[in-house]
Order: sequence, then structure tokens, then C-alpha cells
Amino acid sequence: MSETVAFPQDRTCPYHPPAAYAPLRETRPLSRVTLFDGRSVWVVTGHAEARALLSDGRLSSDRQNAAFPATTKRFKGLTARRTALLGVDDPEHNTQRRMLIPSFSVKRIAALRPQIQQTVDRLIDGMTAKGAPAELVSAFALPVPSMVICALLGVPYEDHEFFEAKSRQLLRGPELSDVEEARHSLDGYLRDLIGRKRTDPGDGLLDELIAQRLETGQTDVEELVALAVILLIAGHETTANMISLGTFTLLRHPEQLAELRADPSLMSEAVEELMRFLSIADGMLRVATEDIEIGGVTIGADDGVVFSTSVINRDESVFPDPDSLDWHRPTRHHLAFGFGIHQCLGQNLARAEMEIALGSLFARLPGLRLAEEPDRIPFKPGDTIQGMIELPVAW
Repeated sequence: MSETVAFPQDRTCPYHPPAAYAPLRETRPLSRVTLFDGRSVWVVTGHAEARALLSDGRLSSDRQNAAFPATTKRFKGLTARRTALLGVDDPEHNTQRRMLIPSFSVKRIAALRPQIQQTVDRLIDGMTAKGAPAELVSAFALPVPSMVICALLGVPYEDHEFFEAKSRQLLRGPELSDVEEARHSLDGYLRDLIGRKRTDPGDGLLDELIAQRLETGQTDVEELVALAVILLIAGHETTANMISLGTFTLLRHPEQLAELRADPSLMSEAVEELMRFLSIADGMLRVATEDIEIGGVTIGADDGVVFSTSVINRDESVFPDPDSLDWHRPTRHHLAFGFGIHQCLGQNLARAEMEIALGSLFARLPGLRLAEEPDRIPFKPGDTIQGMIELPVAW
């Protein structure tokens, strides 16, 4: 059992788990880590145990539980605030999720694919018209999901700079006051937008929820604001990081990229493998409400539990040679989207965006390459969603 590993830690390579997590891989399936405030919690690193625990109703996502763990000071400061979907348990979670499921179904996302393709093509056209070099995060990786989630929700894209900046501030701080101000600003913006939509409806998901849930008294403005915040942030931030880090990773693995270019039909498998390999949302959090026996240990009531996705998704008993990229391995059972009742609601949309964005980018720019030495390109610290801060490219 490891009592010395601090969690979270920065990666030394943007697409590999932190080197300091090596002892956690050796002590699977559960061990102990220390959080920023000195609290010792369980870390889950075994794939089978993670699936079992993420499906266990004795582990709670309720961030208002006084025993709920926090990986950063800024996160701890927000736990007193109710968080829709991600931070509530059933039956409240189920009620909120059922409101949204139809908008993220396979059929609904399939119908969005032509619009996603048009967005991607337009952005690549803009990059090529300006000429190389380009900064791929701001020119492509971020606008793709931002435009798509705005269209889906019915949020004016002309406001994207505001909500993208506030999303970064909410997720990265650095100070708690920055996080609180960002959440307050986002709440105010969405509260105002909902108010305007009540008198001048559009055709987005927010408009549907206003008509079907708010005006019928089945929800209130504050719950709708909380849902909209989660959808807006999750809808662009995670996919933007996957596109940027996925591009960097492919450019650093030329043999796998060459295979993908030679056989574009591999793209859906490549996206799944990249999800497993990169595991950008590392560190899902829960708190035990009862004692749980698993993996030869007892998780006690009120114990904090963290799921290290980057380590779970490299469990060699499930993914042979886990530190290599392999488009031919079966990876649909990776946990990059979570598991159980809180499994990512927007996973169908994320897959579609990544397949179209990465497939089009490498097809249309066959000479795409890094425009800076790899070790000089900045990537995000370990206490937030992983991804590239900047990605200078040429072609």
C-alpha cells in the first residue's frame, strides 16, 4: 500500500500518466494517496474494481456531503454549491439526466454530423487561407466544439470568448476567488439568456427545456442554469482538449498516423484508443456512504475515493502493452467516459466531433507537423483537464 504518492500530479509527457504514479500501477487495484490538504483517500487503479465501484450505490457523487474529497483548494471551495448532474445522486440525478438524454442520442448526433463537418471544413479553410504556421488550439481545436455546443444549446456563438474565458477560469483558477467569480459570471449570463429566451424562443436545447420543463413548473430557473453551465463547459472544454492533445499525440507517433492515413476507416477505433491512451479527465471523485469490501480492502463510510482514469485505462490485465497506441485493440470498455449512472452523457457527440475533426484535419493537411520542438510546447497541469495550452503547427 502506498501512503506517499500525492494526487494529482503533473504529467512529464502530455500523453502519459505522471511518472510519480508508477507505484500506483504496482499496487493495483486500490491504494492510498494524499490530497493537497493532507487528507488520505483511496485511489482506484484496477479496471474491474473501478467498474464495480462506479456502479455501486454506496459511493456518492454528492459534493455537498461534508466528507466529499477535493483534489484542489479551488474545487473544495465550490463543493458547498450544488452541481447539476455530476454532483448529485439518484433520484435527482436520474431526473436531470432524463431531461437531456433525447438530445444526445445516437440518432440525434448522427443528424448533427453534416453540421459538424461544415464547421470543421470552414475552420480548416480559414487556417489554409491565412497560411502556416497556425496555433491549432485557438484556430481549430477550441472553435469546433464551441460552435457545435452553442448550436445545440441555442447559445449565441458571438458570446464564445466570454464563456470560453470563464470556463478556463472556473477549471484552472488559479485562486478560489477566480473560480467563484467565473461561476457567478456564467450563472448570471445564462440566467439572463434564459430570461430572454422565455420571451423570444429559439430552437436549441435550452429553448426545449424552457418550454417543456420550466414553463410547466417541472423545474426552476436555478436548476436550468446549473444544467446549462455543466453542458456548456463540458460540451466544449473536454473535446477541445482531446482534439489538441490527440493531434499532438498522432504527430508524435508517425507509424500509427501513417496507418490511419492509409486506412481512414480506422478512425472510430483510433478515437477510442486515443480516449483510453490520453485519459484527459483524470481523477473522478466519490465518497463512501457505507463500508465497502473490495480488492482485499475495506473502504470505510465517509472515506474519499478517487478514480485515476489514466492508470485504470493502462491496466495491463485488460489492455496488453497499455503504454503503446494500437488501433486494433478492443477499447470500447475503457473508462475515459466514466462508468455507471454518471457515464458521460455527451459521449456520442464527443466521438462524432473527434472523428470528424481529426479525420478531416489529417486528410486535408497531409503535411501537418509541429512548428516547434515538442518539449517546448506547453500543456496543462495535472490539477485540471489534460490538454495542450498551445499547439503551433505548420503544413
